[in-house]
Amino acid sequence: MRLLVTGGAGFIGANFVHSAVRAHPEYAVTVLDALTYAGSRESLAPVEDQIRLVQGDVTDAGLVSRLVADSDAVVHFAAETHVDNALADPEPFLRTNVIGTFTVLEAVRRHGVRLHHVSTDEVYGELALDNPARFTESTPYNPSSPYSATKAAADMLVRAWVRSYGVRATISNCSNNYGPYQHVEKFIPRQITNVLTGRRPKLYGSGANIRDWIHVDDHNDAVWRILESGQPGRTYLIGADGERDNLTVLRTLLKMMGHDPDDFDRVPDRAGHDLRYAIDPSSLYDELGWAPKHTDFDEGLRATIEWYRNNESWWGPLKDAVEARYEQRGQ
Repeated sequence: MRLLVTGGAGFIGANFVHSAVRAHPEYAVTVLDALTYAGSRESLAPVEDQIRLVQGDVTDAGLVSRLVADSDAVVHFAAETHVDNALADPEPFLRTNVIGTFTVLEAVRRHGVRLHHVSTDEVYGELALDNPARFTESTPYNPSSPYSATKAAADMLVRAWVRSYGVRATISNCSNNYGPYQHVEKFIPRQITNVLTGRRPKLYGSGANIRDWIHVDDHNDAVWRILESGQPGRTYLIGADGERDNLTVLRTLLKMMGHDPDDFDRVPDRAGHDLRYAIDPSSLYDELGWAPKHTDFDEGLRATIEWYRNNESWWGPLKDAVEARYEQRGQ
């Protein structure tokens, strides 16, 4: 297979590329990535001799068309993802998430190439903290932030191109990922690296917001299963029954790192902060026979802490600039 991975130098994309090279060394893997602040060559260094890395913008129609024409399948990870950045400056999210997805769709339509589009559970909005319901494929879209609104728009474009043009595409909406190579602006790696650099961890508001955590390797394993066996036109929800509130995650992390579980600062809450996300992945389980392997969150979190402890050369150059931006926002 000739596989094109957009956004393959970012957090989830890079982990996907690593798994692709391990599981299928016979595949020809091309990565398209703009190598903005959120993507780096260093994330692909372990496999750099086994892939082709093309630095370019996913909105560059000519480039994307040429790469898609030389591919059998496309996995589309490329996206702006950080909600805080979207609230501060939404324009890049519109360009990358909407126009970028349109560009990919037009290329796969032109060349008849299979597409899998990677999305987020945030398109569904929020659930009440005291409501046992979970998101399903039929949950109406109700995005809360510029980030989730642009991802919802991208999902709708994919659905329209499937119906109107017969594009062979699937969509997955996944819950919150954690694991190695995640940028230090995100919740878990930010707190880990705060402790490692002698800073106090930060918690938005009361920390009651619940997220449904999944290890990045489980997410990518599900993407593989959908790419290989998913029904074109279908949406699959990826989750691992990992609901935890932010306060519990932070206190667990602090205890694992030998600190008092209350050794953190509370900062002003994020605007429009969704209360709870929860995924019902039963279609993925029942139809495609997938199940997560990293079901012990504490074990996965310990391994993630160790990865950041052992890879300061990867995240260290990013840390000061990230914290300076948070300080400007009072967070």
